[in-house]
Amino acid sequence: MYLQAHALPSHISPPPELNVAIIGAGATGVELAAELHHACHEFVRYGLDDIAPQNVNITLIEAADRVLPVLPAATSAAAEAQLAKLGITVRTKTKVVAIHADGIECEGGLRIPASLRVWSAGIKAPDFLQNLAGLETNRINQLVVKPSLQSTRDDNIFAFGDCASCTLPNMERPVPPRAQSAQQQANYLVKALAAHIQNKPLPIYKYSDFGSLISLSEGNSVGSLVGNINVKGRIARLMYVMLYRMHQYSLHGFFKTLMLWSKDQLSKSSSPTLKLH
Repeated sequence: MYLQAHALPSHISPPPELNVAIIGAGATGVELAAELHHACHEFVRYGLDDIAPQNVNITLIEAADRVLPVLPAATSAAAEAQLAKLGITVRTKTKVVAIHADGIECEGGLRIPASLRVWSAGIKAPDFLQNLAGLETNRINQLVVKPSLQSTRDDNIFAFGDCASCTLPNMERPVPPRAQSAQQQANYLVKALAAHIQNKPLPIYKYSDFGSLISLSEGNSVGSLVGNINVKGRIARLMYVMLYRMHQYSLHGFFKTLMLWSKDQLSKSSSPTLKLH
């Protein structure tokens, strides 16, 4: 859209606008809104200034009564305050009923103009899981599994991550479909699968919520840690970066993570801050 606007005659009036609507104010929606705000300012540095940053209108739509509804209220409030500071419009308690080519139609007759519409409200497992060998699934196609991560209808089939719905005995809701959940389940399955093959009792799977960190683009983050400890600002940003490096370490090991960190540090002054492809 920026390239299209750049191709228009420079004397066009009024100046072109870009209306963006993001449906779903979970972690993905909030982070995307902040990154898009950052991107529209970075585009100017590349000469794509036909759409001025102040003419980019980003609206974040959430059916719940606050953004980041699964996180503590204090974290949600801190994130919403930062989004407001960035000039992002947040509409909570707003249910989408239809999506059109030129905007979003909400309950109560509200219409939000949007030439770019992004759906970030929740997850859905692949459709083929609905009819997979007669296994039990829920309304979003996830395989329903027991606390051992075995499917409810076949103990020889295990599932984890976003494609599985696991409700533990001490929980009212299923384990949330988050990265830390999948990592903990993967670590559990390393032991559980070995025990299952050897016809030994399976270990007990336990989920631990270590909190969440939400990136609000360059230099800012908010989040909550174990025990509902709320963090924000530079401290939260530092923790977010450290968590990212820890994920790299778990995938690549110490040496390659060190090399990736070194590359990132060296390229800060020579590489673009924004990819245009």
